Amino acid sequence: MVGWQKAGLWPTAGTYGIGQIGIFTLGKNSCGVSLVTRNKYIFSGCVNCSATSATAVSAGGSAAGNSTIGIFALGGSSRSTTRDKYTYSGCVVTTGASASVASFFGSAAGNSTVGIFALGNTGSASTTRNKYNYACCSSSSATASSVVSRGGSAAGNSTVGIFAIGTSTTCYTTTRDKYTYSGDTNGSATAATVASRGGTATGTSTVGIFALGGNCSVFACCRRNKYTYSGDTNASTTASNAGSLFGSATGNSTRGIFALGYVCVTRSSARNKYTYSGDTNTTATSASQASACGSAASNGTTGVNV
Repeated sequence: MVGWQKAGLWPTAGTYGIGQIGIFTLGKNSCGVSLVTRNKYIFSGCVNCSATSATAVSAGGSAAGNSTIGIFALGGSSRSTTRDKYTYSGCVVTTGASASVASFFGSAAGNSTVGIFALGNTGSASTTRNKYNYACCSSSSATASSVVSRGGSAAGNSTVGIFAIGTSTTCYTTTRDKYTYSGDTNGSATAATVASRGGTATGTSTVGIFALGGNCSVFACCRRNKYTYSGDTNASTTASNAGSLFGSATGNSTRGIFALGYVCVTRSSARNKYTYSGDTNTTATSASQASACGSAASNGTTGVNV
């Protein structure tokens, strides 16, 4: 056990069962400083606690997770190829294989063994994607997205991920890409209801919920979209309790928890809890500190998240 478990500050692994823990990279704090801080989150009781730090300060990263491991693209303090591998049970972070190019403001979706990362901003918006094998931590290029993008979000089931493209070369966009893990095939899905970037996403085996983040006319947005994978059908869900962008999200089979990130021009520690079955949004316990541009991975049976 690590120190905080010995001290009784956090339950040992397995206390709450599979599918109930998420780990958030907090991104930038209220002073605009990139952070190494991580938060661990238990869905059932909505309890937030610090986990071990990342290997480097970062913001605007992305993450994908399987039942025991999450892999984080650290994003910027400046653009970086660095990735962190995270073991949930002991909250141990170690370096994974690097990304193929330096980037930040990416997004990611994963199944039980493979994660696919949109590298986001590589100096300009990019179509580049990386495929990541958890078992041996190997990164390789996957097929490109349909348009250049950054600041998007993603949710996935065991075979399909759907990416919100975020910002293109011109402005925020409603474009979404559908991605099939087995063949690395990218195709357009139905558009979002409004143009956006810097959003968050979490998903079950068939449904993803996206926080749209900021759009072209409104800096922070409280809009959410619900997405059904099988038919690629997009429908509005209940709004978040505050306008936000550059958040992060993690989820289990029935519930997602969103870090709201920016609220207007203020970084926030607020979180939203979302129940898929009824599309009900309620406030969860706050993060340990205000943050923005974070990322998250979860230990459920589906890999999700931005």
